Amino acid sequence: MAAEKDGTPVFKFPRWRAKGKPIQEVVAAYKSVGAELNVLPFCTQFIPMDVIDCPKHGSIIYHPSILPRHRGASAINWTLIQGDKKAGFTIFWADDGLDTGPILLQRECDVGQNDTVDDLYNRFLFPEGIKAMVEAVHLIADGKAPRIPQPKEGATYEGIQKKENAEISWDQPAAALHNWIRGHDKVPGAWTTINGQVVTFYGSSLLDASVPAGQELTIKGASRPGLVTKNGLVVFGNDGKMVLVRNLQFEDGKMIPASKYFSADETAALELTEEEKKMAEDIRAIWKGILSNVAVIEDSTDFFKSGASSMHVVRMLEEIKQKHSGLQLQNEDVYMATKFADFIQMAVRKLRGEDKEEELVIDYVSKNMNNMTVNMPYQCFINGKFINADDGKTYDTINPADGSVIASVSSASLADVDKAVAAAKEAFENGEWGRMNARERGRLMYRLADLMEEHQEELATIESIDSGAVYTLALKTHIGMSVQTFRYFAGWCDKIQGATIPINQARPNHNLTFTKKEPIGVCAIIIPWNYPLMMLAWKSAACLAAGNTLVLKPAQVTPLTSLKFAELSAKAGFPKGVINILPGSGGLVGQHLSEHPDVRKVGFTGSTPTGKQIMKSSAAANLKKVSLELGGKSPLIIFSDCELDRAVKMGMGAVYFNKGENCIAAGRLFVEESIHDEFVRKVVEEIKKMKIGDPLDRSTDHGPQNHKAHLEKLLQYCETGVKEGATLVYGGRQVRRPGFFMEPTVFTDVEDHMYIAQEESFGPVMVISKFKNGDVDGVLQRANATEYGLASGVFTKDISKALYISEKLEAGTVFINTYNKTDVAAPFGGFKLSGFGKDL
Repeated sequence: MAAEKDGTPVFKFPRWRAKGKPIQEVVAAYKSVGAELNVLPFCTQFIPMDVIDCPKHGSIIYHPSILPRHRGASAINWTLIQGDKKAGFTIFWADDGLDTGPILLQRECDVGQNDTVDDLYNRFLFPEGIKAMVEAVHLIADGKAPRIPQPKEGATYEGIQKKENAEISWDQPAAALHNWIRGHDKVPGAWTTINGQVVTFYGSSLLDASVPAGQELTIKGASRPGLVTKNGLVVFGNDGKMVLVRNLQFEDGKMIPASKYFSADETAALELTEEEKKMAEDIRAIWKGILSNVAVIEDSTDFFKSGASSMHVVRMLEEIKQKHSGLQLQNEDVYMATKFADFIQMAVRKLRGEDKEEELVIDYVSKNMNNMTVNMPYQCFINGKFINADDGKTYDTINPADGSVIASVSSASLADVDKAVAAAKEAFENGEWGRMNARERGRLMYRLADLMEEHQEELATIESIDSGAVYTLALKTHIGMSVQTFRYFAGWCDKIQGATIPINQARPNHNLTFTKKEPIGVCAIIIPWNYPLMMLAWKSAACLAAGNTLVLKPAQVTPLTSLKFAELSAKAGFPKGVINILPGSGGLVGQHLSEHPDVRKVGFTGSTPTGKQIMKSSAAANLKKVSLELGGKSPLIIFSDCELDRAVKMGMGAVYFNKGENCIAAGRLFVEESIHDEFVRKVVEEIKKMKIGDPLDRSTDHGPQNHKAHLEKLLQYCETGVKEGATLVYGGRQVRRPGFFMEPTVFTDVEDHMYIAQEESFGPVMVISKFKNGDVDGVLQRANATEYGLASGVFTKDISKALYISEKLEAGTVFINTYNKTDVAAPFGGFKLSGFGKDL
């Protein structure tokens, strides 16, 4: 377009050399514009070109390519086949040989492990070639351009590798197979024979993971069958290592995703509307503008066989975008539909939203309860699909309100962990998620938060029957705070920034240092059973906002809201593999995640002994990052100058909130002597008013404990307190009704050496110790005499005392005249045996 405005001639040639010699027509056009410069590669490959006129300094033959001794159209390809680490281009002084003149300047770049010709071209050869050409023109204008003679001895002139010579030889290591495939991508294409038909491979990458599940595919000459998997075709080198191939092309030119080999699409042609026919004609005109050597664009015209290259793909898509902004196409779409008629069908399907994405298939356990039908997925969620565990094992999840079975849930195996981690790694490294911009990530997270809010009553009902949470609390906190968390972190997606840092200026250079915050990769998240969805949200929202992918293991006894969340994430449009949910055993699934070499971070909430084991496993595996939110024995100090009624109300909430199954629950109350007896009396009066019962009843205050084993542990905890001499003022027993209900309990006269003074109950047990009037430092010493440091609290009207106490208490959070007031905008975590790192 720029040349047309200036009246500058532009020539496009499908090829410029035949049988090792320049085509005279090209040479004549070349000479007619008086070109001075040529731009080509310098490692070992590729040299088609365009002739461009420079108004000030004459015409230029331009095409980024590569040279030192091996010249020709296959130069870049050859570098990839050889597994070279460097590629680049050369700017030549022009001569009759087109690429044999003296060298003016060169540039080089690193070749990545999975780079293709397209990658090198788009990332380096094209943009840096243009910059270098500008520099070359200025060097000539300033009289400073060097002329470095090329040695002619040993130089070869090979054209594009012939198709018959691109057959894959299978008796090679995986790295050599990968190099051969990517070196021939997209021309002429590495091929093999499958079921008597020539099949060409495109889009390969080395696969460093466990062998995935897939359907075997016999390949001629390969000692081991390939595997058609959800991510593509996996083939094996003679070293046992794997290569993943994404796309396959058949002899008739049709290209399909390798994952669809056994279900090749046979969709009938669409009938186009008048508006779509107009769009098709617009696209036909665009093709004609690019394929100037083709007289008429027929339905059967093949874009690449007619002379188009990878750069023409970019031009074509950009021109389409200009005319039809609603049609968003990717480079791969062109390679999947190279014939005009197929391209139009693909474009119309895209425009109509018929992207052929597989519909999410879910087997539900459905129950009519709480005035609604509740639909609960029960299978593992791996790579965007609900599937049974690899070994078919299941377990029952129990309703703690009556002991009944809610659902038989898939119990993930080691193989499932490997599949999920591989899916998460693939999504991070090669999938849409890894390429997505931060604002788009935020848009998906906002959409997920909206869906969670739409389904909040269903989620709260599932949470209530699976964890025992009172429905009203589940609605407000378990679900409500989860929605808030995703909304809050959705807003952070495009606000994660680094910094510029002033550093010492080493003259004559002026140096700039900047930091960049980057996602970690695959994160394993292991959550507890007390707030199943909220713990998921607290950890995974930040993880996703930063651009990571995740494999989450919910607590074995409360998997159902996590699996419902998986369904909503798929409906929100999260790409496959970004979120994976594995219900099952902590000792099996959690341990394997901690040990897995492809997991880069573990976030865990649970017991201190388990946290220690996770830390050991993570260190031994690959020194993965770890954040741990572990046990607590949070002190709450109540001074006589407090508002007593408020302290009673808040103190009870600090202990009995969520039936005591709360990591920051006040594990020990220190009450000043002068108000001790009145405080205890008021607490017992309020307990007697509490309604214990069905958690779905809106008037219920206190629901069942999470599971039977935990209830039995709490009863034993109370027996130990009585045996040690503490006074059981109220409760300490199981409620006489079906289910796992325990009475709210109060102990007084608790001495510092007692078991219940030192260990967390994680249940509705208030442990009260009195302290002498005015003994601020003494009670501080007692409050800090624990190896835990998660949360704490103080009630007093004296602001100086409150600030002094908050400074001295050894805890990650200090509440003053309140308790349990967490917020999604505030970090959460502890230290000492309560762990390290922060949620939120």
